[in-house]
Amino acid sequence: MNDDYALTDYERSIFSNVADHGCHVTYVFDNEDTDFVPFCYSAGFTKTVGQGEVIAFGLPMDVMKFMINQTLRQCREGMVLEDGKHISNLLEGFDVVARLVWPEYIEREYFNSAMWFHRCEFGSDLEQAYQLVWPGAVNGLFPWEEGCSQDVIDLQPPLYEARMVH
Repeated sequence: MNDDYALTDYERSIFSNVADHGCHVTYVFDNEDTDFVPFCYSAGFTKTVGQGEVIAFGLPMDVMKFMINQTLRQCREGMVLEDGKHISNLLEGFDVVARLVWPEYIEREYFNSAMWFHRCEFGSDLEQAYQLVWPGAVNGLFPWEEGCSQDVIDLQPPLYEARMVH
């Protein structure tokens, strides 16, 4: 990184959090759009554990931050993220499933800070990310399973599916 490049306070916080904690978690929300689903995503997994960044949707901010930080802890202990990987100890009583994000969704809308950090660190585009998908609390079904609650489906945009061309 160029030393005379002036970083913003936010950019400095990303580097600081990755150095101190292994990743930085960004929370994205929109007070204006009632249909907007809030989400959290990581920056730093690629540097700290050599794996894709992670993103979670539709839960309270503190829960999503915990899920991301706990995923990082498990990766530091040897867990390897892969599509369909069941991850325990992220939500009480339920596993979460890591789903590989389609490359077309690794874009600013979802991974802005992670993309910026990756380019600064590696000089290349971010190429891999995983969505942490949670099941419904009532029946334990995931969005891709028949009978899953529409609320659970609506709160988790499926970044693991190709975009439909209309």
